[in-house]
Amino acid sequence: MKKLMLLLLAVTGFTATTMAQQINVSINIGKQPVWGPVGYDYVDYYYLPDIETYYYVPDRVYIYRNGNEWRRSATLPARYGGFDVYHAHKVVINGVNRPYLYHDKYRKEYYGYRNKHDQIAIRDSREEKYYVNRNHPQHGQWKDNRGHGKQGRGHDKH
Repeated sequence: MKKLMLLLLAVTGFTATTMAQQINVSINIGKQPVWGPVGYDYVDYYYLPDIETYYYVPDRVYIYRNGNEWRRSATLPARYGGFDVYHAHKVVINGVNRPYLYHDKYRKEYYGYRNKHDQIAIRDSREEKYYVNRNHPQHGQWKDNRGHGKQGRGHDKH
């Protein structure tokens, strides 16, 4: 009986730890840029076919080609000054380390998405799950409602 109890505790502890790790890895809505498309709870990279550039979400940097080198920067270079990240098509790339090293593959695969304006940006979403993003226009509402249910501050159920 003692062995069965220890086994049950070990399995329960392992399951809880694994679930917590999956939750930490599987959601990064708050780190995604508000110009990112809705529908993704987790994103490693965005590929921007219009300018053949990548955006790495964890470090919040663009990765673009400069001659034969890949450069990283918090902002797009001046040559993309008129580019509208909010309305350009973004391709989500997960599970691939440094996808820009396979750029020919992504350029060919997503060439057809150039000049498409068919995605809703996180900034324009009214889904409450996106309010966690500190740059979302409704982030203040999320902060006010956090821990207070849907009623918000100062509203009691009668």
